[in-house]
Amino acid sequence: MQASLLRELARIVGKERVQASPEDLLCYSYDGTFVACRPDVMVKPVSTEQVARVLEFAYREGIPVHPRGAGTGLSGGSVPRGGGIALVMTAMNNIYEINPEDMLAVADPGVITAQLHRAVEEKGLFYPPDPGSAEVCTLGGNVAECAGGPRALKYGVTRDYILGLEVVLAGGRVIRPGGRTVKNVTGYDLCRLFTGSEGTLGVITKITLRLIPKPPAVKTILAAFKDLVQTGEAVNAILSAGIIPRTLEIMDSISIAIVEQFSPCGLPREAAAVLLIETDGDREQAQRDAEKVVAVLEEIGATQIRLAADAREAGELWRARRAVSPAITRIKPTKISEDATVPRSQVPAMIRRLGQIREKYQIDLVIFGHAGDGNLHPNIACDSRDAGEMLRVEKAIAEIFQAALELGGTLSGEHGIGLLKAPFLMTELGEAGYQVMRDIKRSLDPKNILNPHKIFSG
Repeated sequence: MQASLLRELARIVGKERVQASPEDLLCYSYDGTFVACRPDVMVKPVSTEQVARVLEFAYREGIPVHPRGAGTGLSGGSVPRGGGIALVMTAMNNIYEINPEDMLAVADPGVITAQLHRAVEEKGLFYPPDPGSAEVCTLGGNVAECAGGPRALKYGVTRDYILGLEVVLAGGRVIRPGGRTVKNVTGYDLCRLFTGSEGTLGVITKITLRLIPKPPAVKTILAAFKDLVQTGEAVNAILSAGIIPRTLEIMDSISIAIVEQFSPCGLPREAAAVLLIETDGDREQAQRDAEKVVAVLEEIGATQIRLAADAREAGELWRARRAVSPAITRIKPTKISEDATVPRSQVPAMIRRLGQIREKYQIDLVIFGHAGDGNLHPNIACDSRDAGEMLRVEKAIAEIFQAALELGGTLSGEHGIGLLKAPFLMTELGEAGYQVMRDIKRSLDPKNILNPHKIFSG
């Protein structure tokens, strides 16, 4: 980038918040995927005014801008393909308000998600969205991707908790859709439009979130099965019994094996799969629902059922679930995380299709994820340096998406489209739906400076 442009950016945000050395830029070239592209400059604003001035400058000069939080995304959404500015939002990290009366919180986009969890729970409140990277990911990234997590089964995803946003548009204009009320039908629902837009329509600079009362009791259950498809059938049986658990997670035999090998948690190694289930509410409700779940599991044929005796034991079980994703990288150096999602009733069929794909392409495919809402996470361990293996992996991924769509599902439940799923988007939306989305993008960003190459191919 020209020295004059760097000086202008330094005048906007301060010299110490602009980095352009190759070694510094390397840190902002990748996310949680195997894709990497180096930006021309990193800019770290500390206020909405600075973001607006940076975007006004970039729009005038035709410079791409790639908004970025902690870089934990799993679809290449913050990878700065095409160079330009990596706009890192982590310095905007204040929680301005936690209001028990209005049951809302107001926060910056750079606030760590788990930090907000802890802050609101100290006041007896609850913010349910809990992506697996909650200890490091940021609220702005969560909104941009419409993050979910295990608790989405009962409580929904990020968009269900957005009351209001502050957003800077491509030319530097600032808008504030939504507000502080639970009901708001004034005009188009712009909050929903920007939630999940992956930084392609505007840069989120402030977030107003709906909170709910914290459930006083939680019960945690681990159930083992001798057959993976039977495990999917157990998911449907639990939900058909009229129980909506707080979480309903699945781990297949490969998940169990790698966790027990690299981070032992006492999982049953002989099981084909396990379900990790939580119920919550007041003490009586949580216990009553847990007992109903156990009864269903016994009827369906679970080989082992373990009800956690206390919070410590429950924590150990969750440590096992959270260990799956990092443990996969011990198999091979490249990890590809997909999140094709199907209707709940189709979970057994999707599990069956994933097994067939694994055998067909002879790949290391691990099945885990949020089985209760159909949001499975088939992960593939591979080596990006092995051209033959990567060709098989690419074909397998295409078949995973095809299977999900054939079963009435979608390309992504919570990871977004980003770079990696962009070539498949028209297959799900159809040409007309795809063009409507492109029209919205062109209307708000006619110069295509905001996170270009994301969501749309070409």
